[in-house]
Amino acid sequence: MIPLAFGLPAFMQPNRLWLVAVPVLLLGAYLLLLRRKSKQGMRYTNTSILDIIVPAQSQWLRHITVGLALLSLVCLAFAWARPLGTDEVPRERATVVIILDCSYSMDATDLEPSRFAVAKDEANQFIDALPAGYNVSVIEMYGTSLMILPPSTDHAAAKRAITAATTQPSTDVAGAIELAVKALQMAPAGDDGDPVPGMVVMLSDASGTTANSSPQQAASELAAMGVPLYPIVFGTDNGYVDLPEADGSIKRWQVAPDHAFFDRLAEITGGQAYSADDAAEARQAYEKIGSEIGYVEEQKEITAWMAGVAALFAAVAAAGAVMLGARWR
Repeated sequence: MIPLAFGLPAFMQPNRLWLVAVPVLLLGAYLLLLRRKSKQGMRYTNTSILDIIVPAQSQWLRHITVGLALLSLVCLAFAWARPLGTDEVPRERATVVIILDCSYSMDATDLEPSRFAVAKDEANQFIDALPAGYNVSVIEMYGTSLMILPPSTDHAAAKRAITAATTQPSTDVAGAIELAVKALQMAPAGDDGDPVPGMVVMLSDASGTTANSSPQQAASELAAMGVPLYPIVFGTDNGYVDLPEADGSIKRWQVAPDHAFFDRLAEITGGQAYSADDAAEARQAYEKIGSEIGYVEEQKEITAWMAGVAALFAAVAAAGAVMLGARWR
């Protein structure tokens, strides 16, 4: 929870904030007394006898004690005005479209055991972490992208679809995003008839388009729906795959991930691209993405929390006052 957003809109009854003037006036009076005491002290140059009769008090302890007491009063004034904080509340419904890159480049072994294996394993764990009421759709992206699973709350079916996927030739990023748009349109509406929040997670490693296709234009369709795209970009710059040629020979292809391409796509939709050089980074990316759609911020009254802070300041100030009083004995 974010305890307090300062300013009048952060209070349910801001008209009560006038009480803050009381500790402010007391602070002014304290500073004025200190100044008068300082001027009076200048009249006496020999204070050795006075030091024997009245032991010197710790200046910083007295100032801290007074400061904490005044802070306690300020917090009490805030509590009386009924402050508001923000809390993250889990969403009940949403639609998540998972685009799994099934092109041959995902067979690269710069991530162990392969980019494809890591992407599938982490995607299944991501699905396990989603609330049961979330719709999940699975799209395989290669030369001809396919929607393997329309939006469904059957998360086990989504995991089976991902696990059964195999690599294929070529990559159709634009076609996969267009299918994601269709999947989101197929998702059931909320109880109020409005579309539920959605997001698209793309697990891929490199850019690629088929003829007459534009990934940027397809991403703009997502942006128009208010749906962010979160690419998780797998692999390192040293990744490669060995593929057979038509004459039976084997050719090695360098398949470095295209981070700039996915950054642009994410920016169009208001999402964010993540790099996954290993399984741990992929898992962190999923956690961040899950928090983006899994929670919504709601305002809640935190009067009790603020009163507790005031009590804490008051208790420490009281302890300081006791220590100061003990010095007079």
